[in-house]
Amino acid sequence: MRAGAENLLRATTNNKVREQVLLELSFVNSDLQILKEELEGLNISVEVYQNTEETFSIPLVPLGLKETKEVDFTLPLKDFILEHYSEDSSEYEDEIADLMDLRQACRTPSRDEAGIEMLMSYFLQLGYVETRFFPPTRHMGVLFTWYDSFTGVPVCQQNLLLEKASILFNIGALYTQIGTRCNRQTQAGLENAVDAFQRAAGILSYLKETFTHTPSYDMSPAMLNVLVKMMLAQAQECVFEQIGLPGIRNEFFTLVKMTQEVAKVGEVYMLVNTAMNQEPVKENIPYSWSKLAQIKSDHYKALAHYFIATILCDHELQSGDDEDQQEKAFSQLYDYMPEGLKVLTVLKDKVQRKQLGKAHLRKAIVCHEEALRVCGLCKKLRNIDVLQEVLTAAHKRSLLKYAQQETEDDFLSLIQAPDIIPKTEHKIETITPQFSKVKVKDFFHRLGPLTVFSAKQRWTAPRTIRIHQEAEELGFSLKGGSPVQIYCLDPACSAASMGLKEGDYIVSVGGVDCKWLGVNEVLEKLKSVGEQPIEMEVISCQDTTSSMHSKSATYSVGMQKTYSLICLAMEEDKTDQTKKAPLKLPFLSWGTKNRQKAASTLCLPSAVAGSSQIKKKLSPFTLLNTESSLY
Repeated sequence: MRAGAENLLRATTNNKVREQVLLELSFVNSDLQILKEELEGLNISVEVYQNTEETFSIPLVPLGLKETKEVDFTLPLKDFILEHYSEDSSEYEDEIADLMDLRQACRTPSRDEAGIEMLMSYFLQLGYVETRFFPPTRHMGVLFTWYDSFTGVPVCQQNLLLEKASILFNIGALYTQIGTRCNRQTQAGLENAVDAFQRAAGILSYLKETFTHTPSYDMSPAMLNVLVKMMLAQAQECVFEQIGLPGIRNEFFTLVKMTQEVAKVGEVYMLVNTAMNQEPVKENIPYSWSKLAQIKSDHYKALAHYFIATILCDHELQSGDDEDQQEKAFSQLYDYMPEGLKVLTVLKDKVQRKQLGKAHLRKAIVCHEEALRVCGLCKKLRNIDVLQEVLTAAHKRSLLKYAQQETEDDFLSLIQAPDIIPKTEHKIETITPQFSKVKVKDFFHRLGPLTVFSAKQRWTAPRTIRIHQEAEELGFSLKGGSPVQIYCLDPACSAASMGLKEGDYIVSVGGVDCKWLGVNEVLEKLKSVGEQPIEMEVISCQDTTSSMHSKSATYSVGMQKTYSLICLAMEEDKTDQTKKAPLKLPFLSWGTKNRQKAASTLCLPSAVAGSSQIKKKLSPFTLLNTESSLY
């Protein structure tokens, strides 16, 4: 409707018609904006897939699965089997049904390793299907429709690459949902969360590198780059939580280590937030995601300043302490010291230590207040109780620590807390997907070896050759693997007179399929009949046309929310000297006008009952003393 109204607006010169069309378009645009906001609430909420156990942790961000319409492979595949492979397509109905059942199951996978394995199985199965049934020179008539996970805009193509890329995206999304559902109050749960986010980053990185011109915006290189950064940041956050889970001892060297670890978390979230606010990602990245990244950056930066303030306020250099080791460890926290201060002097001088410690506490309080302010600006985030509780507890703890220090000389203190150098002993990297670990059997195994019986190869229909052994000789030799080929054919033998050719492939002997048999097995069948004639079926390879250039899709930055598939031209074989015009394939373009169609198909599993109810939790932010835990 919107497309028609826009066309009418461009075509008409009648002012009354233009006013009416503009009014209708304003209503349509308003409805689309409401739909987008509702979709964002359903599909990209940070609360949907969180762990249901009592927790005191900042929520992690999961990705929603891409939705799709049903696809019927039956008629296109049966027609292709009959036409291309010259086989009775009715004998492959079970295999086609298995493929369709697997695809249907992949629309609603379980949120666990079984769901991951099923999606990977379908992705690998698509590799077999693409090789067997999707020739590079023409479309198969199978229409794939997938919806953008952020905008709901549908992308519809007859290109199997869209199907494969979307399944990869969903594998990555499923890993993120598994990661967010892990129990972050246990070491095993945190280890699983780190692993899940690293694998999600690996899948999304593989998608970015393998499918470089995807037509859906959620799979564009710019968006995938941001998502990979976000998953690695969440893995780094879980690593910090894992280190601090047993409790952080109020001890000099422990606090130095934790200061740099938590500063690293703040740094990676700062980079994520910066990436989220760059074009062309900025317009479509969920507002709650970018704000949560900013909140985490400020929160973990504040924790780093709090930890270093605790070192300065609670740990005076004693006569029995290792002076050199403490100086070396503390100097690694800064690029530079404030003017007039030296590391060893600060560690020894109580006044300087107190002044620098209070400067770090002031910086921590400012960062905590900024995190709370940003949280209050986002409606979705300020309604997450556990997030508010974590930020408020950390803020109060820094205020209490500052209040415990002497305040009479505050007006004389001009020291600014220097930036802290982030460092981690636990490097987080993407985990490359290992598809080889998933064992998949080709559904259409009976068609023959994939290297020979593929959509790229063209074959003659099977010919029946009646063989009579002549003086225990067949009149030809066999070579190759499966299937075997005719080799060294004697032109005078009876088989040659019946139409057998050099290079023919034997597909059956005596009614028994031989596509998967080797030379010795086929020879044994041919010679086992004795003097009785035997029938065998053979096929001949035909010349294939030049393959078409790979299809690609381009996202136009200048036309926001518009996605176009550009199928590159195919050049015919230049067997003659005349140059033919390239055959241009049609392309499909989907824009914002299609969003309304996506509304009826988008669905996500609801959160587990009772998960939204947050009970009173034990806070890890306990008051500091020399015996207690810090975090």
